[in-house]
Amino acid sequence: TTVGCLLALDHLIKQGNSFLNIADIGCGTGVLAMAAANVSQANVIATDVDEVAVETAKFNFKAYGLSAKIRLVQSRGFNNLEILKRAPFDLIFANILANPLCLLAPSIAAHTKKNASIILSGILNRQANRVERYYNAHLFKRVLTRRIDQWTTIIMQRK
Repeated sequence: TTVGCLLALDHLIKQGNSFLNIADIGCGTGVLAMAAANVSQANVIATDVDEVAVETAKFNFKAYGLSAKIRLVQSRGFNNLEILKRAPFDLIFANILANPLCLLAPSIAAHTKKNASIILSGILNRQANRVERYYNAHLFKRVLTRRIDQWTTIIMQRK
């Protein structure tokens, strides 16, 4: 799923998109936030609910010299003042699972700019249509779907 997100980021950049304000929701080890920080001059914030994930991401950001470029907070979705202050975003990564992605649809919609891009992953192929419908209902349209084995990554744009 991480590879799908990295390929999606590459696709967006090759299409001429540039980003100034990026969020990685459910960052895990921080790979997507690090990739975004490396290919853009954007303000990047990474969040995860799990304390171990936050500590791992913090270690990785320091090891790769990216601590100054990425703000890291422990948060469940957008339930943190730091992430709320930085919204709205022009790119959001959410590489989690289908059910949490569906639950996050209203919050992601509320914290994205018009024409912003989102990259959703952690979705089993059989769940992709359901996730897409949730985001369609929140004013997102599909840009690209990519399947790798049993996993789907979806790029969507806010209308």
